Amino acid sequence: MAQKFGGKYSPDGQTQSSDRPSPQASPQQEFRGATRSRIGMRSNLLFIAPLPLIWNAFSAEPLVMAQYLAALGVLLLSAWLTREGLRAEEAYDARKVARRPALPRKILGSILMGLGLGLVGAAGFGPLEVPIFAVLGAVLHGFAFGIDPLKDKGMEGVDTFQTDRVARAVEEAEEYLAAMRNAMTRAGDRQASRRLEQFQATARGLFRKIEDDPRDLTAARKYLTVYLMGARDATSRFAEIYGRSRDEQARADYLALLDDLEQNFAARTEKFLLEDRSDLTIEIEVLRDRLKREGITTE
Repeated sequence: MAQKFGGKYSPDGQTQSSDRPSPQASPQQEFRGATRSRIGMRSNLLFIAPLPLIWNAFSAEPLVMAQYLAALGVLLLSAWLTREGLRAEEAYDARKVARRPALPRKILGSILMGLGLGLVGAAGFGPLEVPIFAVLGAVLHGFAFGIDPLKDKGMEGVDTFQTDRVARAVEEAEEYLAAMRNAMTRAGDRQASRRLEQFQATARGLFRKIEDDPRDLTAARKYLTVYLMGARDATSRFAEIYGRSRDEQARADYLALLDDLEQNFAARTEKFLLEDRSDLTIEIEVLRDRLKREGITTE
């Protein structure tokens, strides 16, 4: 069977400078928890579609030119808000406990889409077309991209104070992961990027466990703050060094750090699961003892 070349100078190849080989993630591990992003071609087209207005603007008289340029700016702002709204909705859907977005970006994007197309109608057509363009633009945008989440998730019937603490802690931890991902782009190493994604999937498994049981937050606090903060700083430093000098020893040390972090995060998650099962066993035994005292058997 043919095998993919993976020599020393291959982009995904193993180097011989490290005594500790970097583990390769299986396809199941690489795509574990992955979902299709909503930020795709449709949202990107919103940035491209208004660009012909530039030609219309600079081939028209000054007043009409100003209207076209204003419409262009409003439509581009609508596109940006829509994309940010989709990104916020993805983060909301990925979490079991989440607050609704503070700013309804997609709804504002729909309103601005209608306003921008209304300006296009005023500049190139007439007053009758303005409301038609505005209403059609806002409605079609709403149908295409939907609206923002309008209520909190996972907070029904639970202690609001605890869920707020968890939501804030997870949000801060996600910021650390995002900073690590952004820093890794400077390194230009695909294998290290995939290894980082594998660690981030393991870290998010711990996040989901904490969201399921906010009581675990205290025990996991250092994982969400101290360890991830250190990992962020190490990733930034690695990207700076490796992007400049392609230092293989620095790369090997960084991959070894990711191995250690992933093992510790996975062990912490497993310990929480074992504690939950132990708590369940205790509750079952207590209930059985009470039933026996009442003269009721479970057999």
